[in-house]
Amino acid sequence: MSWEKSIKEFKSYLKIERSLSDNTIDSYLRDVQKLAKFSVDKDLNELKITKSEIKEFILSINKEGISARSQSRIISGIKAFYKYLILEDYITVNPIELIESPRIGMKLPDTLSVSEIDSLISAIDLSHPQGERNRAILEVLYSCGLRVSELTNLKLSNIRFKEGYVKVVGKGNKERFAPIGGIAIKFLKIYLKEIRTHQDIKKGSEDIVFLNRRGKQLTRVMIFTIIKDLSIKIGMKKKISPHTFRHSFATHLIEGGADLRAIQEMLGHESITTTEIYTHLDREYLRDAILQFHPRS
Repeated sequence: MSWEKSIKEFKSYLKIERSLSDNTIDSYLRDVQKLAKFSVDKDLNELKITKSEIKEFILSINKEGISARSQSRIISGIKAFYKYLILEDYITVNPIELIESPRIGMKLPDTLSVSEIDSLISAIDLSHPQGERNRAILEVLYSCGLRVSELTNLKLSNIRFKEGYVKVVGKGNKERFAPIGGIAIKFLKIYLKEIRTHQDIKKGSEDIVFLNRRGKQLTRVMIFTIIKDLSIKIGMKKKISPHTFRHSFATHLIEGGADLRAIQEMLGHESITTTEIYTHLDREYLRDAILQFHPRS
């Protein structure tokens, strides 16, 4: 075995057996490749590397100034790699099993108020065709709570205007139905009827909702750029991304009294714990919920 062969097989395992998305797989592989580079430089074999040598690697990335959160993610990726090697009987002892990740506090996501979302949308220049598209993008992001990859992969054939929902393919190719509000439907229809229908759509993008000027599927990077440019335009101090709209979607639903399980379904979370982190339920909300609903309050 070699690092190259092991990583290639690990990639196949993540794709075929774990059904992970390309972005998640790339993230895992980047983490393992960091250890591979360190090991090759020191002539270390992936099947014979020891716990002390992995500790040495972790010390080296710490010295590079990599944040505790990033270190934790790298260690998590390497742990998945060695679990795979155990599963395939390439090794019998997991050298990273007992190594702990750096302690990191729970990172509460940034959110936008309704007025901030309105300000961003109002800053869109509607004098050019991309303006209508960008307005529809922001409205759909906020209305449906989509991940950026779910937005760029959204298909025309999966939109149910009459029923008021979109079919979304999320992490691990899992499908879910996300409700879409009236305002998002309104501006999405305007974009589809007045802009998209006049585009020269390239082969392979015929069913994709959001297209660039060349008639091809928008990239994730482009969505980040659109939002970043708008935030600069209105002088917003917060560092925001497409995911901020997803956080805001969940937070505003919680503040409005929506059921946590329903939000879990809409966001496509496997665990309710993840939803609780996303919506950063504070003690005051939990206290109010108990006072309102507990029979002995």
